[in-house]
Amino acid sequence: MKLSKSKWKVAKIGDATAEMKAGFSSGKFELNNGEIAHLRSMNITDECKFTWEGAKYITSAVFKANDSLKLSKGDVLFNNTNSTELVGKSCYISHDMECGFSNHMTRIRVNDAILNSFYLSIIFYGYFKNRVFESYCQKWVGQSGINRNILSNIEIPLPPLEEQKQIAALFQSIETAIEQVEGQEKNLLNLKNKLLCELCGETQQFGKVLKQSDFEKVKFEKIAICISERIEPQKTELTTYVGLEHLDPDNLVIARTGVPEDVIGTKLKIYKGDIIFGKRRAYQRKVAVSHFDGIASAHSMILRANEKHIEREFLPFFMQSDVFMNRAVQISEGSLSPTIKWKTLAAQEFSLPKKEKQKELTAVFKQFDVTRGQLKQQKTTLQNLKQKLLSEILG
Repeated sequence: MKLSKSKWKVAKIGDATAEMKAGFSSGKFELNNGEIAHLRSMNITDECKFTWEGAKYITSAVFKANDSLKLSKGDVLFNNTNSTELVGKSCYISHDMECGFSNHMTRIRVNDAILNSFYLSIIFYGYFKNRVFESYCQKWVGQSGINRNILSNIEIPLPPLEEQKQIAALFQSIETAIEQVEGQEKNLLNLKNKLLCELCGETQQFGKVLKQSDFEKVKFEKIAICISERIEPQKTELTTYVGLEHLDPDNLVIARTGVPEDVIGTKLKIYKGDIIFGKRRAYQRKVAVSHFDGIASAHSMILRANEKHIEREFLPFFMQSDVFMNRAVQISEGSLSPTIKWKTLAAQEFSLPKKEKQKELTAVFKQFDVTRGQLKQQKTTLQNLKQKLLSEILG
């Protein structure tokens, strides 16, 4: 998009807005005893998107007493306080909502003759991502933030209104495309999990491809070998380290790694093709296949397929299934940091398709992952396009 920056101005936020209003304190009433949502900082994601996750609830009576603070389409919700890292998280309200919001947040309504509200949300997103707001923070007892007076005096780039609308429309189209890709990826993952659940669960089916006679019950120790080769990070020539923080839920591909110099204490040796399973907090669903030799966290379990009884490439797909993951959670020991012991896992019995059927099943699940990879690449391309547009606006 070609921007006519020679026609742009710089304006203080307060000069381009019609109203800034703080929400009301949760200290005045008991939360979660009603049916009306009361939004807090956590209801804005790090990508400055709105989410209901973690919302608290108030009664209708409390909401009616504060109904001047409800949210309408076009409002921008700005997080003022709580911590330096959270200041500036904001989101655009795309439709009228009957809900309240915290006194740590400010509802902004723009002057439509000067400023497009979605354009303002783009600026806020760019400022938040580039940590611009942190330089405006004031510190109070136990927290830091930006009050409405400071917010009013922060300057933003101000193109002509029509150009703001064009920028907003382009940004919205990119956001919509990202959401569509995320939806496709989620649907694909749900379908994969459904098929795995049918395949490895009590139903023992896979469409019309398999019959019940194509399945057998096996103990986990028969199909997997636990590798417990120990290694000292400071005494190895290996250059790659994988911690549980490097593994993504429901993703067999390792996208991030560290180096042995990052860690101390005895770790586990991994070889190319080994499976890294997060035995600690198994509910996080972390399983991946190593594409290199390296070292791994001692909170992981290094497994290798026993190819006499299972196809090597089928084992990680089985371990992604709800059947395996739910069992892993059930047998975890400890309350603060539940962990699985190999002896307990080895004794678990599962129903699996016989080995001669696994190769064609593996091809199906690999195609799921290939398609998900393509969707992830599409998403990355769109995110890069969004960042390029932000750079042009703020640059």
